[in-house]
Amino acid sequence: MTDLKKNIQNAIASIAKSADLFPNITIIHNIQQAFRVEYMSERGVEFLGFTLKEIQDMGSEYHEKFFDPEESKDYLQKISDLLHSQDDSRILSFFQQVRKPGSENWSWFMTTIRILLKDKTGNPLLTITTAFPIDPEHQITVKVSRLLEENNFLRKNAGNFARLSPREKEILQLMALGNGSQEISEQLFISLNTVKTHRKNVYQKLNLKNTYDLNVYARAFDLI
Repeated sequence: MTDLKKNIQNAIASIAKSADLFPNITIIHNIQQAFRVEYMSERGVEFLGFTLKEIQDMGSEYHEKFFDPEESKDYLQKISDLLHSQDDSRILSFFQQVRKPGSENWSWFMTTIRILLKDKTGNPLLTITTAFPIDPEHQITVKVSRLLEENNFLRKNAGNFARLSPREKEILQLMALGNGSQEISEQLFISLNTVKTHRKNVYQKLNLKNTYDLNVYARAFDLI
């Protein structure tokens, strides 16, 4: 057995000795093997409904099977930054949704990750992740869900929003605040026909169907 493999096994063993005593789920990933799961505490194994060996054998499929790919984009870059950081004490925390195969419902976790082990040259070998389940009835779950939904909407629709002119964004904001065409005309000192033209352009560029869609855009892009 090489020294490297021995160090990895020792690091995992030291965590596994007490991991099941804590209320969170503990996961150790192997960085050099495309973030393959090397270890998961019993709570995590029971939650996912697979054996540890089955989870290990999934390889990269593990991430595709249980996690929202759109949401993952938000923290993958942050994880990359963590791995390239020279600060060994650096910790990354984020909210994360996990879904069992065949289930329609997502479960919320508060996830924290840090580097567990590096090789002699300072390259990361293992990360350790702790995931704390969040009660679905808790108020924070509702708030976080709403914020993440707005963030996903913003990312998907940033291109459409960028097509608006500064004046059209101003019109969008005033409409979202409940102002009618006449009120907007008076506030901006422009003609009623000009306001109607801007309103039409806003609806077309953003593919809006109703005022609800309009307000979703306004909230996501911090106009109201």
